[in-house]
Amino acid sequence: MTRRERLMNTLNGLPVDRPPVCFYELNGLDEDPSDPDPFNIYSHPSWLPLIELTRGCTDRIPRRYPTFLNKEPDPLEELTQHVHEMQNGSRISTMTIRAGDRILTSRSRRDPDINTSWTTEHLLKDVDDLRAYLELPLPMISGTPDVDTVLRAEAELGDTGIVMIDTSDPLCCAAALFNMEDYTVIALTEPELFHRLLQRFASVIHGQTELIAEVLPGRLWRIFGPEYASPPYLPPRLFEEYVVRYVTPMVEAIQEHGGFARIHSHGNLKAILDMIASTGCTALDPIEPPPQGDVSVAYVREHVGEQMTLFGNIEVSDIENLETAAFREKVRTALREGTEGKGRGFVLMPSACPYGRILPEQTLRNYEVMVEEVERWN
Repeated sequence: MTRRERLMNTLNGLPVDRPPVCFYELNGLDEDPSDPDPFNIYSHPSWLPLIELTRGCTDRIPRRYPTFLNKEPDPLEELTQHVHEMQNGSRISTMTIRAGDRILTSRSRRDPDINTSWTTEHLLKDVDDLRAYLELPLPMISGTPDVDTVLRAEAELGDTGIVMIDTSDPLCCAAALFNMEDYTVIALTEPELFHRLLQRFASVIHGQTELIAEVLPGRLWRIFGPEYASPPYLPPRLFEEYVVRYVTPMVEAIQEHGGFARIHSHGNLKAILDMIASTGCTALDPIEPPPQGDVSVAYVREHVGEQMTLFGNIEVSDIENLETAAFREKVRTALREGTEGKGRGFVLMPSACPYGRILPEQTLRNYEVMVEEVERWN
């Protein structure tokens, strides 16, 4: 069975020769050790064995999102400025938007030895900023999806994996405008305003999802953002309002065209699992084990496993910190709980990946254990 066949069978609930194993962000396609960019952590030689392991032995799922060709100009462009500068070896990016008589500002920092960007200043600081933002002109849905980014990746993968279309939901776009404290207070105390913000993003995201799903049918998708409304950040009733209401149309559009909608939600799942299922999605990740989450894979498989292919439930902190023998037991537990009893399918996968420039030997060894255990699983 090829790796592509294994993944597609798993998504369709069909028999496989063994459970797939995916290293999530690591796919062996996007990590380029030869790229001289000083911000490319994968140029460090410690990463090369893991990149080769990913290419040669894992069921690869690179993420893509098509850009749109022949779009109408974004009405926010003439109101927005971007400035990029270097400070003490870090790349500082500043965005300002003129909103009426206000200047809204956000800043982020990227350090050369850490493969992530940190938001150091969020665009919206209070309700007045939110009101001003809501008065900005709306972007229009226009143009056609550029499918070449997906088709090229599929051609490069061949039979070693599948491409996943990656999209935020409206909540992710809305919540990321604030720091976490301000977001939770405004989402709790200003539901009418917050729904207006969600509807603003939904008007674009829903239309683009439909267009992409139509021209790229049958693909796996990942919808990220629902965790912003999971406990303890917000009560479950707001998960229904802020996630289910806006994600369900995305799921329906994807699956109307033969695709597979995978909901991405870190952290606690128990109180919201039925609501996630109510969207109609057919996959879920990363199903973090306690104490990072609050349910086991066995619990999730028992409750929604016949509806959803499950992706998880290896915590990246365990890959980085556990001794090999203890980590191997974690992997065996995940495989057992993910495959026992009735269920659509299970993909062994970590919750994230390391983001430091130097990959420790112990971390590499634990990735090797994931491959060893799926290859001997029966």
